[in-house]
Amino acid sequence: MDAKEWTWDETLFSGSAAHYGIGRMPYPPSLADAVCHELDLDGTGRLLDVGCGPGSLTVLLAPRFASAVGVDADPGMIAEAQRRAGEAEAGAIEWRHLRAEDLPAGLGTFQVASFAQSFHWMDQPLVARRVRDMLSPGGAWIHVGATTHRGVTGEHPLPHPPPPWEQIEDLVARYLGPVRRAGQGHLPQGTRGGEEAVMRQAGYTGPTRITIDEERITDRSIDEIISAVFSLSSSAPHLFTDQLPAFEGDLRHLLQKSAPNGRFAERASAVEVVIWRP
Repeated sequence: MDAKEWTWDETLFSGSAAHYGIGRMPYPPSLADAVCHELDLDGTGRLLDVGCGPGSLTVLLAPRFASAVGVDADPGMIAEAQRRAGEAEAGAIEWRHLRAEDLPAGLGTFQVASFAQSFHWMDQPLVARRVRDMLSPGGAWIHVGATTHRGVTGEHPLPHPPPPWEQIEDLVARYLGPVRRAGQGHLPQGTRGGEEAVMRQAGYTGPTRITIDEERITDRSIDEIISAVFSLSSSAPHLFTDQLPAFEGDLRHLLQKSAPNGRFAERASAVEVVIWRP
């Protein structure tokens, strides 16, 4: 992603937050166990979840720490995180509407800083340096990578048909154009990569990698697939403007045609945890 082609703006995930809890497949509980084991967590220390979204990872990891802070640039995401954490009785989590580029923001030091599908939206060199200075001695940066809005292919049959993702993408392109949308701009080449080079230049060592690969089959409804689509920056509700009802109607028709009983099934993707140390 060329910085000249796209810059972040606050509409990136506008209207998407409420769709996360419905349309995104949850991280497996074993993810928290694996991180706890690898980092030798003992229930003390603080967690900083950067680009926390609706708190999916924050709420999962927070019980392994004395306290946690989740920060996100989207106010809707923070509101949804507060709501979901309250329902889950997740304990001592502070939620802050804050861009990662504005850290440290007086938040103090942390034993672990986590990023889940968020670092690629940020000014990576700047955020890597600032978060490094916020880690306590012996602390760690963890990047959790997984595709949670859709599943992956596998060898064994599923109890229901998989969602017709290629047709869904074609439908989105019919409404929004062939070039991926993101906020008020476009991403013709996708989001930026090169994380390893950024981390090394910022003074981190590693990485250590953990993979959680479980055979998780998820039964999904039409409404859940619709929410999965709206949870994406490339098809966030605001992008459709006054065509939103028409798009949702066409999407619902496509899904009903693909699964007359209204049920889909997918295999959840493997989760990779990349650990860096300052």
